Amino acid sequence: MRFNHLLPGLALLSAVIQAHPGHDISGLVAERAAHFATNAPRDISHCAAKLKARGHQQRTIDRRSALLQREREKRGIMASEAHLKARALDAPLEIRDAASALNTSHLSPTTYTPDTDVNTLFASNSSCVLVPEVTEGPYYVSGELIRSDVRDNQTGLDLILDIQVIDTATCEPVSGVYIDLWHCNSTGVYSGVVASGNGNIGDTTNINETHHRGLQETSSDGVAQFTTNYPGHYTGRTNHIHVATHTNGTVLANNTYSSGTVSHVGQLFMDQNLTSQVEATGVYATNTQTLTTNAEDSIFSQEAASGDPVVEYSLLSNDINDGVFAWIAFGIDASASKSITAAAVYGENGGTATGNSGGGGAPPGDVPSGTPPSK
Repeated sequence: MRFNHLLPGLALLSAVIQAHPGHDISGLVAERAAHFATNAPRDISHCAAKLKARGHQQRTIDRRSALLQREREKRGIMASEAHLKARALDAPLEIRDAASALNTSHLSPTTYTPDTDVNTLFASNSSCVLVPEVTEGPYYVSGELIRSDVRDNQTGLDLILDIQVIDTATCEPVSGVYIDLWHCNSTGVYSGVVASGNGNIGDTTNINETHHRGLQETSSDGVAQFTTNYPGHYTGRTNHIHVATHTNGTVLANNTYSSGTVSHVGQLFMDQNLTSQVEATGVYATNTQTLTTNAEDSIFSQEAASGDPVVEYSLLSNDINDGVFAWIAFGIDASASKSITAAAVYGENGGTATGNSGGGGAPPGDVPSGTPPSK
């Protein structure tokens, strides 16, 4: 794993961040800035030598290469067909603010064939950053299923995610934590929550839906991999993915997870250019809600203030409809303990509303169009 141009990031705060679009976040931003000055490491570049010496770099290369090959084979993509790789490795990465993050492409026009050295394709880990704490949003559901494939027969473009977690204090991958992932479907509807602004409020069956939600335990290299669909959008928010890390929880008999300690809550984003291409395809194009770009999204601005919360990615083939393979490594304070508010709990008999609106309240604007689509 190579960390030649790591980004300074926001320190993880001890309390949950309750900011949401439409709320005044200036005070929170100022508080965070003051916290950085006295408490938090500004980057984790000091981890590079240790990670390389212990073989993490080569295992990262091998893991990502094998995953990409498997996903191409699953889709019948010929071995001889080229695919596109992420940002050129010799391009310096100096992300210092939201404008820089917005103007940086995470996909280069360079075409790589199966003969390309996988060390060239995957050695860079320029996306290993201190991901800031941000709101969990109004649609977090606790007690979700432990699984890697979270699609649940939903319609959408496949997105394969390789997520690695690094302890910023020890420079070691964090094994044995559960990465919790959730996001809306292709038309902007979250499963598991019946609420105004989240699809058809009259569809009470959505409380029992689980699409685009799941947890995976990290490996000895701090890695969890997910197969999902590229998230759509809803009014007031750009396309994004929520992530949280859990420790000291309990795996229940029905293969769900009861959380003990939440050590991190954040959000991941995708290049606007990629999102624009996806939004022009298939079911995404039927979404009638107002599209919010990365540049217009307040949470993106928070996360990109001192880092780059955008995943690196490669198209599985020259046809975007074949899917996207994305990866990111981010640093967390593994000793931290956060609070997180769930709008519902998923259990043996399905979902149950908690009466909470979740972190930050509901998003503004029009309701998502339609009910969750299925294949």
